[in-house]
Amino acid sequence: MFHRRDFLKATAGTALAAGVGPAFAQQGYPERPIKVLIGFPAGSGADILGRYFTTKLGDVSGQSVVVENKPGANSNIAVGLVANAKPDGYTALFVANSNMAGSRFLFKNLPFDTVKDFVPAAAFAQIAFVVVVGANSPITSVEQLTAHLKAKKQATFGVTNQMAIISTEYYRQAVGGFDATLVQYRTAPEALPDVTNGTLDFMIMDGTFAAGAIRQGKIKPLAVTTSKRHPMIDAPTMQEAGIKGFELAPWWGVYFPKGTPEPIVKKMGEWMNKIAGAPEAAKFLASVGSFPLVEDGPQAAARLQADIKLWAPIVAAAKIEPQ
Repeated sequence: MFHRRDFLKATAGTALAAGVGPAFAQQGYPERPIKVLIGFPAGSGADILGRYFTTKLGDVSGQSVVVENKPGANSNIAVGLVANAKPDGYTALFVANSNMAGSRFLFKNLPFDTVKDFVPAAAFAQIAFVVVVGANSPITSVEQLTAHLKAKKQATFGVTNQMAIISTEYYRQAVGGFDATLVQYRTAPEALPDVTNGTLDFMIMDGTFAAGAIRQGKIKPLAVTTSKRHPMIDAPTMQEAGIKGFELAPWWGVYFPKGTPEPIVKKMGEWMNKIAGAPEAAKFLASVGSFPLVEDGPQAAARLQADIKLWAPIVAAAKIEPQ
């Protein structure tokens, strides 16, 4: 006689052999805290943005979310750690497109491929970078800044990340060139005093940090890099400022290591879209110079491919050598 308990044992074994066991585990996801790596230091604009979303992620997922700031090597340390993490949905990367699109052009011998070694779950925020000068600078427009840079023999500008580098190079090419020296800073707070006191002639700065410094009267915005104006930053777009075709809109996404089960990736995408689509998120993002994005994994993947195609000719024209 074939008893019911024997039937249950047999079907359980068959289910596990067929891979149904992991599916049940995915349905229960998350069963323990989720770790999110951010490749910028605590207190930076990226960290402010990331911690808002990780806090909300904890609320919607019903599980604790632990943030680990792993700054260094232009965020490549954090990216590399996630690339090599176990693909079980419990290690995620909050990262800017400048890292995922730009690192391949700016660094050689990277131990990861930002397309092949990751799977995107969602794109959740778009950042307005801002062309800024010191609050006491006599320069009040991009046109005046361009004239100043072309006339000055030893101009300087600051950068903290790949997007700042490519945005400045895009600007340089669009206006027919100028001679200026790049000064690398670890974070925007470290660069701020040199913008404020005029040591730097200008900087294209992450709006998540710049918005606060602008409100405090420390720096002056000349233009935003997005295609539309930002309601909290009193400045025209670069296109309105006379730089035709200029549009660089950095964005943030959440990525898992390649091989993470699709149901988990999809669930994370749904959570992030829910957070980004809420009116509260739009209000918060406006306060830090940003806009919400509500895009799933495939949309984020397509957006990244478009960015890679955009960056390639800019880097080639600039003759930027990978470091």
